[in-house]
Amino acid sequence: MQIRISWPAGNATATLDADTPTVQALAKALPLTSSAHTWGEEVYFDTGVSVSRETDARQVVEPGTVAFWTDGDALALPYGPTPISRGEECRLASPCNVLGSVDGDAAILATVRDGDPIRVELIDE
Repeated sequence: MQIRISWPAGNATATLDADTPTVQALAKALPLTSSAHTWGEEVYFDTGVSVSRETDARQVVEPGTVAFWTDGDALALPYGPTPISRGEECRLASPCNVLGSVDGDAAILATVRDGDPIRVELIDE
């Protein structure tokens, strides 16, 4: 399953694993609009979707991972270190459900500014 994430300065597509309960819940809520927040080299935003933490949730992920932060009902899109990272790793605030990854170079997320309107929509297959 593919989604498009758009903000005033750009957009990115991401490929998600449609077999997870979190992705299925998120897909039902799309399209959605929210307000972006930044935390180090991570963009996150509220989705209005509430799900449980999955058994394979992780706190340290690869740049460009599309993660769901269950503590904040938010999508988290890390593209580099956060304030709690050790070295260059992408360390999320707490373990998150891993949904998929941004297609191409996740550094495009650096153009998202705190407070930017952000939109997420399904890309028709």
